[in-house]
Amino acid sequence: MIIYDLCCEQEHRFEGWFRSSDDFSRQQEARLLSCPVCASPRIEKIPSGGHIVRSGRCATAAETATTSAASAPLAPTPAAPQPTPEQLLRQLVSAVIQHTEDVGKNFADEARKIHNDEAPARAIRGQATADEYEALQDEGIDVLRLPVIGDDVTH
Repeated sequence: MIIYDLCCEQEHRFEGWFRSSDDFSRQQEARLLSCPVCASPRIEKIPSGGHIVRSGRCATAAETATTSAASAPLAPTPAAPQPTPEQLLRQLVSAVIQHTEDVGKNFADEARKIHNDEAPARAIRGQATADEYEALQDEGIDVLRLPVIGDDVTH
């Protein structure tokens, strides 16, 4: 699976998942791709990770190649500040804390009770040892480990 960062003629950025680069090319040529925001079929791959900015616009393959009469320039749009990975992780952990019940060290037992319909179904959080976590997974109980971030996240 290949994940490409894409941009439409209206500067909407999004990602697309493809089996191969040939699959992307085939879909693009067949005009099967469209922007999820404005439905524009004019889609270009853009550099991922660090991005190239030209006058505040998404840099497209058409812009980096020789400009043809058929390619119209894209209108500049202000770039919204993107959150850092750490900020996103903090938001995720904060949302989990706000929307779950803390069961502390009883997490594994409580997760089993909920799974076996012996306790009311609800979202919980707490602590589990590595062995408890592995045992829950082996029993088919879906659990997720989240890191504790800094001193400002409390359980």
